[in-house]
Amino acid sequence: MRRPPAYVLAGGALVLLALLLRQRRRPIMHPPPLTFLFENPIAGFFVGAELLVERLRLSPGMCVLDAGCGPGRLTVPLARAVGDEGEVVALDGQPAMLEKLEERLAAQAVTNVRPLLARLGEDELKEGRFDRIVLPMILGEVRDRRAALRELYAALKKGGILSLTEVFGDPDYRRRATVLREAEAAGFRLVERFGNFPAYTLNLERPDTLPGRP
Repeated sequence: MRRPPAYVLAGGALVLLALLLRQRRRPIMHPPPLTFLFENPIAGFFVGAELLVERLRLSPGMCVLDAGCGPGRLTVPLARAVGDEGEVVALDGQPAMLEKLEERLAAQAVTNVRPLLARLGEDELKEGRFDRIVLPMILGEVRDRRAALRELYAALKKGGILSLTEVFGDPDYRRRATVLREAEAAGFRLVERFGNFPAYTLNLERPDTLPGRP
């Protein structure tokens, strides 16, 4: 089999680079046809649903927000962990993702999940509602991260935890130091960290309200 000419390879690399730079400047949400990128054995080894749910330290009866739930990779394990007396709000900004989620919920007879069509940073979340929020490989897709983090802070109960995961190789990957700086500016306090490269999770606590907030 003949190798492609060097100019073809170079052109392809330039196209990929241009797409990556565009995504970094004006991020878009993860397209529904590409959900397999995070639902496969390789991704599962580093950012598998069981691993990320375990890091939340859930208890029956908790109220959890799955922010950027997609087709429900984490939603179903979260719902089972909090039990029938708990609730999971599954937020996503794409109707097609919520359709996939509802199919999964029906197939697995999960009834304690409430889908929510919304985007982070638009003040659609009720303040002081959640015990835990999980934000897996989503922050980089949000155009106004400052507004999103402030909204998530307000949506947590005092002492609640935002568990934020990033994996290297994702076009929207955010460095740990950058994420921590942005989260602390919103009022969060780091309480636990897991992993390093290629994936990490930061557990961030809402210790109290920000100055000037009720």
